Amino acid sequence: MAVEVQRVPQVADPPAGTVVFLIGMRVNSLWKVHRWVPSFLAMIRMLTELHRQREYGFLAARTWLARTVVVVQYWRSMDELMAYAHNLDAEHRPAWARFNRAVGDNGAVGIYHEAYVVDPARTHTVYRNMPPFGLGAATAHRPQRSAPVPSGDGS
Repeated sequence: MAVEVQRVPQVADPPAGTVVFLIGMRVNSLWKVHRWVPSFLAMIRMLTELHRQREYGFLAARTWLARTVVVVQYWRSMDELMAYAHNLDAEHRPAWARFNRAVGDNGAVGIYHEAYVVDPARTHTVYRNMPPFGLGAATAHRPQRSAPVPSGDGS
């Protein structure tokens, strides 16, 4: 699948209240595979569910894999993110209960999340020579308004 690079500098144009959600896990004990693999698989199940059931308010996600897994998610609102987190019929709540029973505080695997509500007037984004990416791809993007661009000759 070819991805079209946007040659005109772009900025994200998200609606107020959009949420940027960082979530992931860190494998603290590589040899305790039986502790961290279930958490990793639960993340996959949740992302699959969210991609299929957009009515929860999920917009998009991007995942980076390493010893610390990072998933950047975008949501329509904090209320919708919290509703999903507490929904007994969705994947998250049972996965959280399983994690607490199986891992708890044993230290084999860590999990984290951070959620930020976007205020478009206080957000800075730039996408230059990039295909649609990040917040701009998850919500909307537009050409960057003209701004001084340094010349290549050092002046």
